[in-house]
Amino acid sequence: MRFSNKTALITGGGTGIGAAVARRIRQEGGNVALVGRRPEPLRAVADEIGASVITADAADGAAMREALETVVEDFGGLDILIANAGGHGVGPTISMSDETWDLAIRMNLNTAFVSARECLPHLIRSKGNIVVLASIAGLFAGPDAAGYVTMKHGCIGLAKSLARDYGRKGVRTNTVCPGWVRTAMADEQMQAVVEKFKLRNIDEAYALVTKDVPLGRPATANDVAGAVCFLASAEAAMINGAILTVDGGAGTVDLPTLAFAD
Repeated sequence: MRFSNKTALITGGGTGIGAAVARRIRQEGGNVALVGRRPEPLRAVADEIGASVITADAADGAAMREALETVVEDFGGLDILIANAGGHGVGPTISMSDETWDLAIRMNLNTAFVSARECLPHLIRSKGNIVVLASIAGLFAGPDAAGYVTMKHGCIGLAKSLARDYGRKGVRTNTVCPGWVRTAMADEQMQAVVEKFKLRNIDEAYALVTKDVPLGRPATANDVAGAVCFLASAEAAMINGAILTVDGGAGTVDLPTLAFAD
């Protein structure tokens, strides 16, 4: 019961990693407020686990301030921010529109920045903490994904800045960088791999994209939730400014040596 008497706000909490984190925190005694733009998936998770739902855009400062008023009124304060909302920004740079680039900024970087900015006064009072969900795309560059890659690098920079600036005020900030995770969003990307390589199903696609990952499989949302909840808990009380990869060892692979692999 690591989260007894703690309240967590999770952006993008209706699906995938955000929903898995919400389930884990509730299982371990915490209060959960789910924030997102689409009420239906938020309500589905909330009905399952018993959480609060706030329909709001995490990149909108006014909307987040209203959301926080509701959280504080319902639970008396805030202890944890899971800045999980993200996505978009895929495509070749040479043909990427201004609109796509702006959406990548808003969906990935602005959601993390605005939610952190608005939550900080409450987290300073509670000596709470922030976990930012980035990606191994924040450490490396995938093909034709300049928007996503750039913003996830930005999320890591933001988290480091928060750790540096607010650690003395008792607020820890850490980053989790997942690799491939089996979620609904990733399933859509795997369908493109299925079509490109004429595979039978998305299971074969996941196998293909993780064939050079030492653990040889994608993560589950629960795998990532375990890492997030560790960093958000008192067990990580001296961890601040860290980057925790949940990628099955993908980042340890020396790419030029792949030709020598069996």
